[in-house]
Amino acid sequence: MRSVRLLDTSVLLHDPAAVFRFGEQDLYLPLAVLHGLDNARHGQSEEARNALQASRFLDQLLSGVSPSEMERGLPLGEGLGRLYFITEPTADADVLAAAQTLTRTHPDIQVTLVARDINLRIQASVLGLQAEDHESEARLDDPDLLPGGVHSVSDPAAPPEQAVANEFLLQANSAAWRLHAEPDTATLVPQPIIDFSAAGEPVWGIHARNQQQTLALNLLMDPDVELVTLLGPAGTGKTLLTLAAGLAQTLETGHYEEILMTRATIAIGEDIGYLPGTEEEKMTPWMGALMDNLEVLSASTGAAGPGNGASSGSRWAQAATQDLLQSRVRVRSLNFMRGRTLLNRYMVLDEAQNLTPQQMRTLITRAGPGTKIVCLGNVAQIDTPWLTPTTSGLTYLVRRFRDWPHSGHLNLTRGERSRLAAHASDVL
Repeated sequence: MRSVRLLDTSVLLHDPAAVFRFGEQDLYLPLAVLHGLDNARHGQSEEARNALQASRFLDQLLSGVSPSEMERGLPLGEGLGRLYFITEPTADADVLAAAQTLTRTHPDIQVTLVARDINLRIQASVLGLQAEDHESEARLDDPDLLPGGVHSVSDPAAPPEQAVANEFLLQANSAAWRLHAEPDTATLVPQPIIDFSAAGEPVWGIHARNQQQTLALNLLMDPDVELVTLLGPAGTGKTLLTLAAGLAQTLETGHYEEILMTRATIAIGEDIGYLPGTEEEKMTPWMGALMDNLEVLSASTGAAGPGNGASSGSRWAQAATQDLLQSRVRVRSLNFMRGRTLLNRYMVLDEAQNLTPQQMRTLITRAGPGTKIVCLGNVAQIDTPWLTPTTSGLTYLVRRFRDWPHSGHLNLTRGERSRLAAHASDVL
């Protein structure tokens, strides 16, 4: 007997991406659940935002679907089951009645009601229905909300219809191409990527450690891509790759005059109060990731002398290199960006998921001729109390710029930190 799951409204209000969490099992949604989402989507609460995001997911799945296709079930994705809607009228139009109707009309399947509501599960058990809790605490992560920037293909000459410029095509043998838009016809043409791995070209003394990092460097090192968004958990190399590409294009090729770094100053714990000093001195405590990565990059270029970094001369060279790098990297506060026009700058916005759409608009419109903006973030780690993954300015930016041929977006998923950090990202 085939096992299926019937979801209650409480599941989607807890986890709006729940329809993608059940693997190959088929799912059923009663109309009562859709009514519940509609009733819950009003307001500014977390529950209301989750209801709205769940509705968005369902709207995307239903887009362009004919009634006959809906009867056969909506495919949820590769390796996932299908989604069916229960449209038969029930006596009291609730989830329990829908579960009973489905059990009665489809005796060949085993129906399990999935609900966060403990009382609903008790009632289901009393009525002889199987019921279980939805225990997934999986966060609404970057891949749940946004395109990944990568498509698996068998033939690069035939990219998927949903592909856009500056996305990548990958074959099973790890060969990769980037899609370029022809200036006149906007036709997408796949072109081989530049190899930045250990066997290829270095960027400011470092090489990509995996294929995802190679793809990211292809976007970062192309001046024609004026907006780059890199999303992913800590340890995937977003900041290091971005700084290396910025230094190479600022100090080696002279394409940009300097690097500007900024971020939203949202405290994780209790606020420590006002900080003394200039604008840059006030921002320095917030830019720990910048300083850590500058040390790595200065070590990769300043310790090339005799002794492989062990001699005093090498240490002096490394210190001198770090001073040079810091002299071309400026730290600025978002609070003073309004009204400015940035010319020929390589601007890095760290922790971009903590910005509202209005703040993001204010920042991006500061870009003048010759400026490139790189936005880094992870929608699963939002610290701004009134923002969620669906309302973050970073999510807003990626969606609005996806079809622009001078922007590029990539989700990084493979971490390169310690095994402790990698395991923490998976389980916490």
